Amino acid sequence: MPDMPKVYPVYDNKFKVGIDGSATADTIIANVTNFAPSIEGGVEEWNPMEAGGWGDAMMTSKKLGFSFQGKRTYGDPGNDFIAGLAWKSGNDVVAPFAWEMPSGAKVEFTAIINVTTPAGGDSTAVDALEFEVKCKGKPTFTPAPAPAG
Repeated sequence: MPDMPKVYPVYDNKFKVGIDGSATADTIIANVTNFAPSIEGGVEEWNPMEAGGWGDAMMTSKKLGFSFQGKRTYGDPGNDFIAGLAWKSGNDVVAPFAWEMPSGAKVEFTAIINVTTPAGGDSTAVDALEFEVKCKGKPTFTPAPAPAG
């Protein structure tokens, strides 16, 4: 019987970061509660005379970014690493990053990590941790393994 199409819950996505100078993203970030990937295409447009006023276009660049929301988890290595970047800039906020999708596909890249909320919330809430991740250069995309059979 052929494999049936599948859907997966969002919680099956995994995000890892390289900490303490690691060259690979191997540490999971605890208590991420929401993420939103964004792919922006840079499109150049022009109006050639032979097109009679109709335009043409070509996508000439791409940008990958993410926004994350979560809970500040003191003592978790990945969460502590991300939160600690709030007070840094320049090359100190660059680290390996990986997104492992439920299908088995994976995106890996060098990231710029911008912490936007290192803590906070209502007095009865759990401390927040919010951050943005920007892909620095071209990511490496590994497709999901082909189904067996």
